[in-house]
Amino acid sequence: MNKALLVLLTLASFSSHAFEVSSSDIHEGQLMNSKFTFSGMGCTGDNISPQLSWKDAPKGTKSFAITVFDPDAPTGSGWWHWLALNIPANVHSIEQGSAMKNTLQTKNDFGTMSYGGACPPEGDGMHRYQYTVWALPQEKIDLPADISPAVVGYTLNSMALDKAVLTATYVR
Repeated sequence: MNKALLVLLTLASFSSHAFEVSSSDIHEGQLMNSKFTFSGMGCTGDNISPQLSWKDAPKGTKSFAITVFDPDAPTGSGWWHWLALNIPANVHSIEQGSAMKNTLQTKNDFGTMSYGGACPPEGDGMHRYQYTVWALPQEKIDLPADISPAVVGYTLNSMALDKAVLTATYVR
């Protein structure tokens, strides 16, 4: 390979910015505070969503979605905790406890159309909670609010320009 081309490719990789999500409330690989856990099903948290911020979305992003998924739930298919769609492209953060007004929140595995905090079965070990922000190429995804979380996940995976994931943990 041409030495000049190799230098240019190396410099291009250093100057590119990856889509990323961060939070002042939860941290990669760290245990979540109990206020972000579910209130019910044996859990006694405050059931409020954490603050999230994201940056460096890819070109062509026209909206965002946020999902929270527990791949360790003993269901054989994980557990969807939150699915919020149609977040405008000019929004780059949500506050702690956000009600996500003017967005489409579809049904989670608790059967509600809102944030449902962590609530792993007692004694089931550490669970991971994947807070994912999806960069999407259209302003609106037209899905019914009571659609299966798996269909929402399929839809997001099939169309996303990129996604950024922050994984927090919890154990009871």
